[in-house]
Amino acid sequence: MKDFEGRVALVTGGGSGLGQAAARILAGRGARLVIADVDAAGGAATVAQCEEAGSEARFVRTDVTQEADVQAAVAVAVDTFGSLDAAINNAGTTGPSAPTADYTLEQWNGVIALNLTGVFLCLKYEIPHMVAQGGGAIVNTSSGAGLIGFAGLPGYVASKHGVIGLTRAAALEYVKAGVRVNAVCPGSTRTPMLEGFMGGDPVIEKMMEQSAPIGRLARPEEIAEAMVWLLSDAASFMVGHALAVDGGAVVM
Repeated sequence: MKDFEGRVALVTGGGSGLGQAAARILAGRGARLVIADVDAAGGAATVAQCEEAGSEARFVRTDVTQEADVQAAVAVAVDTFGSLDAAINNAGTTGPSAPTADYTLEQWNGVIALNLTGVFLCLKYEIPHMVAQGGGAIVNTSSGAGLIGFAGLPGYVASKHGVIGLTRAAALEYVKAGVRVNAVCPGSTRTPMLEGFMGGDPVIEKMMEQSAPIGRLARPEEIAEAMVWLLSDAASFMVGHALAVDGGAVVM
């Protein structure tokens, strides 16, 4: 299926995990891609995977907490491929694990800057191009922790709740201009970020597996398929939605 043929997509956090999986799927469905990440090696690997899938891709080193970097990544998409039709704003971090009163201001600011301000900056520069060309679709990566509480990760939980609020505001502001904005809320997924959080501890891994009724961690591709669906014409009536893809965790 080549339903993204002729479309251009930007994926932040595209050097690994969910971003890499989504880029690979989009490439296989015909999209040309700009991969944005601070990890040059990971970004190059994703570009290679996109090319193996038969598509064109470019890597742009991008720190989404830096406005100039985000503006440049969007410009690469438009200048190189002529448009920006889809975007997945996925770059993020779990941040340190500590109770709220033990969190430092520096830790808090770091997580908010990457997970929430980074998404804001992406929207700020993606949306005008999409409005000017008559439309587009954007998916922001929130989390199951954006829908419910989760002890010990105050910065992460707050930022991911914030992503959903920002998604809903932008969705209402730009839907009449043809830009659809939605969010995906993944459950625990076997990505490098989660592997780092678990630290190889089998007890923590078992706890994460049991946090959802399905009884296992998600594969990145399972989340990425939902992201790509939200970008596709099949989701043309989806606006401002926070889609839980979490094995039933928020149903519990």
